Parts: sequence; structure tokens; C-alpha cells
Amino acid sequence: MSDTSDTSQTGTSNGPTSATDIAWNVRNGVVKAADVVERFLTTIDARESDIHAFNLVLADAARERAAAIDDLVSVGRDPGPLAGVTVALKDNLCTRGIPTTCSSKILEGWTPPYDATVVTRLRDAGAVVVGKTNLDEFAMGSSTENSAFGPTRNPHDTTRVPGGSSGGSAAAVAARFAAVSLGSDTGGSIRQPAALCGVVGAKPTYGAVSRLGLIAFGSSLDQIGPFAHTVADAALTLEAISGHDPGDSTSIQQGPLDLTRQLDFGVAGLRVGRITDLPAGASPDVEERLEVAFDTLRAAGAEIVDVEVPAFSYGLTAYYLIAPAEASSNLARFDGVRFGLRVDAPDTNAMYAATRTEGFGAEVKRRIMLGTYALSAGYYDAYYGRALKVRRLIANDFAAAYERADVLLTPASPTVAFELGDKASDPLSMYLCDTYTIPSNLTGDPAMSVPFGTGDLGLPVGVQVLAPALHDDVMFRTAAVLEGAVS
Repeated sequence: MSDTSDTSQTGTSNGPTSATDIAWNVRNGVVKAADVVERFLTTIDARESDIHAFNLVLADAARERAAAIDDLVSVGRDPGPLAGVTVALKDNLCTRGIPTTCSSKILEGWTPPYDATVVTRLRDAGAVVVGKTNLDEFAMGSSTENSAFGPTRNPHDTTRVPGGSSGGSAAAVAARFAAVSLGSDTGGSIRQPAALCGVVGAKPTYGAVSRLGLIAFGSSLDQIGPFAHTVADAALTLEAISGHDPGDSTSIQQGPLDLTRQLDFGVAGLRVGRITDLPAGASPDVEERLEVAFDTLRAAGAEIVDVEVPAFSYGLTAYYLIAPAEASSNLARFDGVRFGLRVDAPDTNAMYAATRTEGFGAEVKRRIMLGTYALSAGYYDAYYGRALKVRRLIANDFAAAYERADVLLTPASPTVAFELGDKASDPLSMYLCDTYTIPSNLTGDPAMSVPFGTGDLGLPVGVQVLAPALHDDVMFRTAAVLEGAVS
């Protein structure tokens, strides 16, 4: 390992580091938001060149925002539940007047004319954005090696990947560059990097958080969620960004999620499901930590029950037809006419081809071609249509499992963080990293990864907690108990 230092206090030893503590102290005038921001910016200056969590650091804007928050506090006004909390944003979330690249050359020079709803809600809650984070191009990948701007490295060992596609957001929290961050999760892109970086990562119920302003990969699968050091910080952040948005047609007609007040309710009487037909593939060190997690919940008063989810193993296959098909449609808009890069050519069709050839990376091209083929005449029913039927089977099997269990436990990632370049030339091996996370994207149910000790080489292991749709609160209660067992 090239870096095994404890980053938990780097650059932040002179003040509160958790989002919950920062917000309380800033709201009550105990510390200034400006001082909080300076501590995090100092940490970024010290380690960002080694990790490359960010595509863009917004130091001046963060300082201005912190000063405005301190002015509010000085006149007795409450800046909000995330007052002074530093936040890093995945670079596929639109930010008005600030470049949003999706880590792709094809969006070169483009700045959105509006903020994503989640960005607006963070600002309304008093948060301070410190930068835009690196990702696999257009969120397609599991290692953050597919970025046009170079890979992000895992803060626990900079020879290893942070996971993906939200690897920059996970690394930013793990390295203490920000108190919390936002990522997007289409097939595990929050939970898998959270597991590999040893932080909390949560994908809420589909529709609980607005997708307005998230540059789409797979519209029926994408969901925005937080990374944080603690379950409480993740809950606080998710409460701030959740709730109905009339600008998003898939937004659920309900208020913000109610999470933080229920974190101490415990798991006594809850039924925790062990999936007996879970696909094989997890390494022994990860399986061992999962067994300890079951023992922990049993000791806390939960009942462990066996359940079956027969279609679980089909999730990967269905996903890699549905997600590329949706990507093929969503990415058609990047054609050299309205956004970013334009490569001149003799005629319009040649310009389209030249722009997309130059602007998209290899993995994005692979998925566009796969999705276009699956949607093409003569193959739609055989591939895309059949995948939709499998998606329904998966949803039905999970619904049946949730009749017997309140939550389910699985690994979040099959292994601990792997070395940079280890899977880059083998797409199938890379896709298998999302074996345990993909099904909940297909069903729309909430799921989250909780750090639960270490595995091989002392690297973090994450346990995944899954729950039925709109039962995010029970998922967080369960995660809080697991967190308490290892804290």
C-alpha cells in the first residue's frame, strides 16, 4: 500500500468534522462556517494531487458562501439544518454557471443555465459546495477509471480504485475533503464505492429524491443519494434533499424522508432476511463480515429469517440490456449541436459521427452500441422486451421476500478495493462488481452500504442493507445498529 495513514482528522483536528456536529456548532455560533471551510480546503490542498477526487474545486465560491452563512448567524437567523456543512457534488449534477462535465470530453465548455433540484435544496439548507467530483464518464463504470480526466484513487491505498461510478464523491468523503457528498446510483454507483472507501452510501427509494438536473444515464434506474462518515450524517443530508419536486415527473408525492429521529429505535423485533440463493462470488473476507453483521443484529434483538429471491441472479443480465438501452436514448442529445464539443465536418451526419467519436470514451461507446442494438428492429422483443419481463420477475421475488423480512442483508461489493488497472481491460469482470447492488435499482427499492470492519489487507468492507420501497427509515435504523457495533 502506498498510503495507509489515518485521514480521519487530517486538516480538521481544530473543529467538528461530522456534518451533524458542524451544523449544530455553526447554527449556534460556536464555530464559524468560514473556519470550517478553510479546514477542509487545507485538507484538499494537502492530498488532492494524490487522489484526484475533484474535477473542479470551488474554493473562492465556498469562502463567499461561508461568509454569507456567518452573516446570517450574526443577525440571529438560522441558515438551515446543514449550516456550514461542506458538500462535494458528483460532476453529473447541474450547477448554474459552473462547468458540469460528466467526466466526458463531449461536454467540454458547457455550463448549465440552472441548478439541479438537489443543489438548490442543499443551498437552502445552508450547505457549502466545495467542488465537483470525478466519475466514470456519464456514470458508466465501477472504478472511476473511465473518466476523461484520469482516474480517482482510493484514499486508503492510492494504488487501488475507489469504486465507481461515484468514486470521486466517495473518495472526497473518505479523505475528509468534504463532510458529505452526493453521488448518483444507477446500478450500485453509490453503494459499491462507499464500500470500497469505507464510508456510508445510501440510495433512497426511487422517486424520493428529485432527478431534475441529474444528467441522465438510465432514467428508470438513476437515483441521487449521499455519502457520509456516519449513518446520522447520511440521514440528515437525505432529509434535506428529499421530498416532492413538481419538476420531476417521477418524483413521489410525499414530503421529505423522516430518518434522523428514528435512528435510535433499534432493531428489536425486526426480521432480517438472509438470502439463501444469493449469487456466489463474494470473497471469503467479505462473507465473513456479512456473517458477523447477521450475528450483530441477532444480538440486538432482530430475528434472522431465511428468504429466497430466485431472480436475483438475473439482475446483472437484465440490467446490461435495460441500462444501455436507456443510455442510447439519453445520450443521443450529445451530437455537437446543442451541448459542448463540436468537431467540424463537411456535412451534418459527418459532424455527428466525428463529434461523438471524439467526445465519448470507449466504455460509453460500448454501452451506446449495445443499447442501440437491443432497441433495434427485429431485436427489441428478443432483448430489451425480455429484459423488462425479467425486471418484473425480480420485483415480484423481492416483494415476496419482504413479506417474510423487514430488511435484507447482502455484501455491497464482492471484494475489497482492487488495484488500478486490474479489471480495466476485462469489461465482464468489471460488471460483476455490481452483482449485489443492481437488483435494487431494477426494483426501485432503497439500499445502502454501511462500513463494517475490514477485510483483506486491512481494506474496508461494506455490508448492504436493503428494504422495501418507502421503508428507508427501517433501513437506516438497521444501518445505525451495524455502525454502532464497529464504532
